[in-house]
Amino acid sequence: MRDARIFDLHADVCKSLANPWRLRLIQALRRGERPVAELIGELGAPKANVSQHLAVLRAKGVVESRREGAHVYYRLADPRIIAALELMRRVLRTRLRRSGELARRLDGRAA
Repeated sequence: MRDARIFDLHADVCKSLANPWRLRLIQALRRGERPVAELIGELGAPKANVSQHLAVLRAKGVVESRREGAHVYYRLADPRIIAALELMRRVLRTRLRRSGELARRLDGRAA
């Protein structure tokens, strides 16, 4: 099956995104390239944690890095990653709205 490799890659990238801290990092990078120190400050997470999550994202091709002197800068490898994540957020917001409506309906029946 020709698509098998794409499914494998898709699952692999999705696994790398299945972490709230990594999603926060991607959100922080949506404005463009940022130094690690700035990301650490914005996320309020220890340097070791941020570096570890960035390494996972880099290994999966979600982010790219470059070194300038003592500083390492990260950027999204492809800006369409933001569009993909925004689409998923819209799906989740709809799901939450529907579940809220269902809960209100069920509460109304119980009364």
